[in-house]
Amino acid sequence: MSDISIDYCGLKLKNPIFTASGTCGYFDELSDFVELESLGGFITKSISLEPREGNPLPRIVETDAGMLNAIGLANIGLKEFVEKKIPLMKDAAVPVFVNLAGKTIDEYVEVASRLTGFNEITGFELNISCPNVKAGGISFGTDPAQIEKITAAVKHVCGGKPLIVKLTPSVTDIAVTARAAIEGGADSLSLVNTFTAMVIDIRTKKPVLANRTGGLSGPAIKPIAVYLVNRVYNEAAKPAGIPVMGLGGIRTVSDVIEFMIAGASVVSVGTATFTNPAVTQQLAEGLEEYCRRHRIKKLSDITGSLM
Repeated sequence: MSDISIDYCGLKLKNPIFTASGTCGYFDELSDFVELESLGGFITKSISLEPREGNPLPRIVETDAGMLNAIGLANIGLKEFVEKKIPLMKDAAVPVFVNLAGKTIDEYVEVASRLTGFNEITGFELNISCPNVKAGGISFGTDPAQIEKITAAVKHVCGGKPLIVKLTPSVTDIAVTARAAIEGGADSLSLVNTFTAMVIDIRTKKPVLANRTGGLSGPAIKPIAVYLVNRVYNEAAKPAGIPVMGLGGIRTVSDVIEFMIAGASVVSVGTATFTNPAVTQQLAEGLEEYCRRHRIKKLSDITGSLM
């Protein structure tokens, strides 16, 4: 029998499939489509200290091979998340990671410190790579010194819970920013976040999105994401002995396997859930069949096996 369980950040996961932050709600929104306990992990929408309305509409547009979004980290804020969403996680049979957002380092730290005492929360994902906000997000994620500083500050208040740092691809050398996160104390790296892009309405000669630009995700970015995962794995994560979470255009079991061969220990799935809300569970189930068919005894053995 094939073993698709994964050891990740000191956790024993059922499989390597996570939801991607910002695409599957706060926790319960996909429960009509997915048995959450079938997944390796769940990552929430970004949570900031205060509620955020996000960017003006329209803020999502479909592209030829994916999607452009400029949501702007819209969320209900920490207080409502604690009061209304955390109680839903009480009997969760899946590890829940909260994606952290903020305008300043102090805001990131406060959100993490106020959430770390909840047993329902397994760990955190530090969002320093969103391209659609003017303060916070990518303004931290492109500066190695800031990455190390914010990672260290948040890690200090995590109470020993795993901290994943989400990297932007919009840098000259992603291995440099990856090493900065590791120096700051990251327990894992997740990559890649979206690529800044634009869609133009040729009738009006104006950008379709009210924000003008947005983050490109979906199948269009997968080959680039696979390459960057492999670079970070070889040049930063593997030498430091920390795992990588790969994301970017994953739709099929073959996509999952490709990311793992490149160096990912786990993957997260986002844009594909917009067309198929049940895709995460289907991928988890499909991995078992894939391993049986290809006589893979332990799925984790393929991580970083690129020749």
